[in-house]
Amino acid sequence: MVSSKTFLCISNYFKGNDFLIAMKALGNRVYLVTSEKLKDKPWARESLDDIFYMPGQDTDWNMQDLLYGVAAIIRHTKIDAIIALDDFDVEKATYLREHLRIPGMGQTTGRYFRDKLAMRMKAKEGGVLVPAFSSLFHDADIQHFADTVPAPWVLKPRSEASANGIIKVHNTEDLWHHIHQLGDQRIYYLVEQFKPGNVLHCDGLNWHGKVLYANASQYLSTPMEVSQGGGVFRSRTIPYDSDLYQDVLKANEQVMQCFGMQNGATHTEFIQSHEDGKIYFLETSSRVGGAHLAEMVEGACGINMWKEWAAIEHALVHGTKYKLPKPKKEFAGIVLTLSKYEWPDLSGFNDPEICFIVPLAYHAGLIVKSKKIERVQALLDDYVVRLANDFATVAPPEQVKKLH
Repeated sequence: MVSSKTFLCISNYFKGNDFLIAMKALGNRVYLVTSEKLKDKPWARESLDDIFYMPGQDTDWNMQDLLYGVAAIIRHTKIDAIIALDDFDVEKATYLREHLRIPGMGQTTGRYFRDKLAMRMKAKEGGVLVPAFSSLFHDADIQHFADTVPAPWVLKPRSEASANGIIKVHNTEDLWHHIHQLGDQRIYYLVEQFKPGNVLHCDGLNWHGKVLYANASQYLSTPMEVSQGGGVFRSRTIPYDSDLYQDVLKANEQVMQCFGMQNGATHTEFIQSHEDGKIYFLETSSRVGGAHLAEMVEGACGINMWKEWAAIEHALVHGTKYKLPKPKKEFAGIVLTLSKYEWPDLSGFNDPEICFIVPLAYHAGLIVKSKKIERVQALLDDYVVRLANDFATVAPPEQVKKLH
């Protein structure tokens, strides 16, 4: 009989129930640390042995208090693994692992999956194609960037999730204006060349330093476009027999090797440049894709990324082998928008290809799947117009910050 192990999961956002359920079903003890603001969310409490709350949201948590709280748990219960379920939790988890000497990703590697400047520097060092960029530390470096790299450029926060906080600039005067406005906060940003192109994402599972499985998709409207201009977020599977699908998988493997990813789930984004057709690295993360992309990936390949991530972490701690389920090769797509209604009535969408309806307040979204990509694309084209006309809002309610 397999002995029970204890997993401490951290999430500043309401997500990861499938992970918690799967981990408990494998016979483990499961703890969750989350924000007090999420106390009333429908967590999978039947799969939790205990739940603990921290004041604040996102990066507002007091790390010293978090450390003391987890250390108090360890006095009576040995913690075998710490799992970060969301982007904002990576620093928390690596900090705890380092201090409490718990196996898993440490702070140096964690930076490559959280800090956009660290990502780019490591990628460039490893020969991965990246758009031209510069830190905002040294004025002469910034001016050299502006003098040698054609505009437009984007100022990006180094540690925000999704497309939050990105500023597009078109000339040197505007660049310096925004940098001066940032003041002392400039050290938390970088500047990068804006490359028009197709934005792609690769959702993968890793085991002992190898990519076991990855699925490549293309955003039809990007998170940046939606977060800054409103509208409907869309993504769909890339055709499996295309050169693009294989190029994305190869680029993903290169990034994972370069960054030293060992085990677990990843979500990585690339851009296929309109100018030269090459695949450039944009960013990565050591978690399942947000904005319900995990459900879209499952629709295409039949693999629940949350469940398999849990199985990987379970196998690592128990010292057992992990076996990936056989993936399907179907196609799926998602349409998702912030809604002017708290609970939009989507009953008018009744095509048999619908496999998931997004269950979030002030969101209207659906996922479709089919054996034919043409059918997926036709449904997305239809749904995007209907959602935009009947549900979408460009002025989201105050409590809705971003597609997360």
